[in-house]
Amino acid sequence: MAALTDEMLRAVKGELDAQAVYREVKQSGDFLGFTRQFMLGDEERVVRNAFWVLTKATDKELSQLQVMLNELIELALKTPWSSVRRLSLNIIERLEMKEDDLRTDFLDFCLEHMADVDELPGIQSISMKLAYRMCKFYPELLAEFKTTLESMEPEYYKPAVNCVRSRILSGKLK
Repeated sequence: MAALTDEMLRAVKGELDAQAVYREVKQSGDFLGFTRQFMLGDEERVVRNAFWVLTKATDKELSQLQVMLNELIELALKTPWSSVRRLSLNIIERLEMKEDDLRTDFLDFCLEHMADVDELPGIQSISMKLAYRMCKFYPELLAEFKTTLESMEPEYYKPAVNCVRSRILSGKLK
């Protein structure tokens, strides 16, 4: 993917720019190469814009990244940039997660960030969804997870977080 550069991603300023880069990646068909090229950069804007471009992809296109699930989880766990954390969690959430993929460090991370009232609502919400998906593999974990959700005081959380919480507790989140 020689055509796309840090400069091109640095120049992404809005939706039209992001869509244009997405079309280039789509035309190349190399979502895996694009992700590998830009996910570990040292410039927040470039990495953030690369992940923003990836959010434009279909689930089928993103399925190329399945082989990178652990690398994406590592990035979400370690990145100092909240925007990259949120976007990488969004990509992870769109990938398949099997029982064998369960990582206790990632589950702990998601449980911690979903309940942290100082965390950004987008990160709280996606962390809650991911924790739920992981806990569903184990009935005892799922029961504990739901108890945690029930103990979360809604008045301390933004509407987006409360919506995800309610959907999980009511069984409306798949």
